[in-house]
Amino acid sequence: MDSLPPIPPFDDYWLKIPERQRQAFLVRTAELLHRYGTPSHRLERVMVEFSNTLATPSVYLYTPTALIVSFGTGDQERTLLRRVDAGEVDASKLIEFDEILEDVEARRLDLTTALARMETVAAAPPPYGWFATSAACSVACGVVAVLFGAGAVEVLVALSLGLFLALVEPLLPKLGGDNGLFAPLAGFFAATVSLFIAHFVSPLDDRLATLASVVVLLPGLQLTVALTELAMGHLSAGVARTAGAITKLLTLVVGVALAWRILGTWRDIPSEILWPLPSWAWWLAVFAAPAAFAVLFRARTRQWPVIFCVSIVGFAASYFGAKAAGGEFGSFLGAFAVGCGSNLYARIYNRPALIPLNPSMLILVPGSLGYRSFTALVNRETVAGIDFAFSMLMVAIALVGGLLASTAALPPRRNL
Repeated sequence: MDSLPPIPPFDDYWLKIPERQRQAFLVRTAELLHRYGTPSHRLERVMVEFSNTLATPSVYLYTPTALIVSFGTGDQERTLLRRVDAGEVDASKLIEFDEILEDVEARRLDLTTALARMETVAAAPPPYGWFATSAACSVACGVVAVLFGAGAVEVLVALSLGLFLALVEPLLPKLGGDNGLFAPLAGFFAATVSLFIAHFVSPLDDRLATLASVVVLLPGLQLTVALTELAMGHLSAGVARTAGAITKLLTLVVGVALAWRILGTWRDIPSEILWPLPSWAWWLAVFAAPAAFAVLFRARTRQWPVIFCVSIVGFAASYFGAKAAGGEFGSFLGAFAVGCGSNLYARIYNRPALIPLNPSMLILVPGSLGYRSFTALVNRETVAGIDFAFSMLMVAIALVGGLLASTAALPPRRNL
């Protein structure tokens, strides 16, 4: 670990609190921020700054499955290791954690009360119930189908399968299944049902219906965060997160590939789209996407307007940028717009930029390109598979570049 930077003179107020109590509060805070989706470059920065505020200089090393914290220097150094799995971003809890930390900094809360409030927030149920979250997943799948140019049949299949998979996913751990088992099962089920409908019910493009049905499971945002961590110099976290994203994508594609191998004779892709959607459906999908993503990231309803605005501006920048100078420039411009909008929100309201950032980035991330790359390789379309993989990498790099440029152009006031 790097040596600690020079620290200004400590405030006597914090020195009166037992050092072990301050350390315990910092470790638990880092664990909770880790658990609810804070990336390494933000978590380490905010924790070092807050540690200095509490007169407890420390060093943090974060990976998606572990947290290492070191207090003190020399013979007095004390290092702790915590096994904590990084979860999905929970915007509601992150806002409440940020408010509690702000109250601690302003001395409106003592550490004991603050820790109790953080534990209460962590144990609280999500703001949206099981069915509402599942419905948001369904809407997200339908939105992607529409944006990919699907017809009415494909959109209905994506909506139905997305809803079913979202309803079933929380039940798998209760039945004794491992979390890693869901992705291949979901891919196999979505591909099987799509082929069955195409063969026995109504002609449709089963490949498009399958992709749209599992789009919420694609690790496009995870890959983008991983590359951002690598670009920021957080190599251990970035490499681990990249490996996790690729593994998740591979297991999902394995399930799809098995269904295609077993039931490939059922495929009968129509030469043209049956039941094409009207032009207004595309705009409806664009405006429905932010609401669905806000629910998936558990954002409070009062954060919906800013998520909506940032998402629409980012999508418009990406769309028109791609028209003007290609997909990579569109991705860069979209990420730059999302980053600036999120940082502006953070500066005005003094709240984490992550709140609008993650939902707004979801529509820009290259998860579908990675899926198409692996499925093309499965079908022995090697050139197409390599082309999709290269496009995925370029889009991801462009997104990272846009986010970094937005932070340089308009930095937020808070690190979280």
